[in-house]
Amino acid sequence: MQTDFFRMPGQDPHKARARAILAAHPEVRSLFGRNPWTAAITLGIVAAQTVIACYLGTLGLSYWWLAVLVAISIGVFANHALYVVIHDATHETVFRSRFLNRVVLVVADLPNVVPGAMGFRGYHLHHHSGRSRYDGDPDLPNEWEARLVKNIWWRKAIWLFCFPFLQISRVHRVPPVNLFSGWAIANYVACAAYAGAIWYVFGLNGVVYLFACFWFSTGLHPLGARWISEHYTLDPDQDTSSYYGPINKVALNIGYHNEHHDFPRVPWNRLPELRAMAPEFYDNLAVHTSWTRLFVDFLFDPRYTLFARVVRTA
Repeated sequence: MQTDFFRMPGQDPHKARARAILAAHPEVRSLFGRNPWTAAITLGIVAAQTVIACYLGTLGLSYWWLAVLVAISIGVFANHALYVVIHDATHETVFRSRFLNRVVLVVADLPNVVPGAMGFRGYHLHHHSGRSRYDGDPDLPNEWEARLVKNIWWRKAIWLFCFPFLQISRVHRVPPVNLFSGWAIANYVACAAYAGAIWYVFGLNGVVYLFACFWFSTGLHPLGARWISEHYTLDPDQDTSSYYGPINKVALNIGYHNEHHDFPRVPWNRLPELRAMAPEFYDNLAVHTSWTRLFVDFLFDPRYTLFARVVRTA
């Protein structure tokens, strides 16, 4: 069983590949920009989640099982897409205005019930600037997490189930983020008011539905394999992987992860074009084609541990 991270010399390979791509294909710069239609998609998804939550709320708490079933089978895809919106708004690829991008962050976070958009914004930018450095990347698991989970399948299942909150345990390793800024407080108040209104007017079961969508969209669900596919690896020579499967259609192309780390200024809808413009840089990389298969592999393949990550020593 692996007992330490893959500790590799050198710096982030994405920067070097981005320079090489721009040298070979300067037309890639035409993909930089913003996609305001992301805001319209956000409003549509938030409206749909609100309607479902309100209806389930009217059924009463005795139908909690139906709320969880609908969440696992349908709602998780909606909330996961909203996480991708939050991700793009973090990189300011929705609007040119920083103010409007932050409005999108707050609105997209409403159905998550547990407010995290502004905190995510700060720590995700650390993930890019300090990627694969243990003292700079909050996406890397804690050493104690990896030692505790080991390669035991049921411990990995519990780890995935608790994943939404385990991420909080990593923030002490990286530069601090202001979680009580004006925008962060607006984020908290908006989520509380949204959930409270649904509870008060339609019933608690609507909030149960939304919470289940939040919990399973980032944890113990095949969609949770997204977090495994991005940077967990059995090959230390490739510390980021892309996913080119059908769920990209409802996950706003978040699977194009090598492409995104190479060029964070390219909005989600243009990432396939980026890959098509520079195929010689991407076609030779290992990829994932099924999050469901990876979900099963991660749980039951003893080679997968939380140490299956590259840590850069430079």
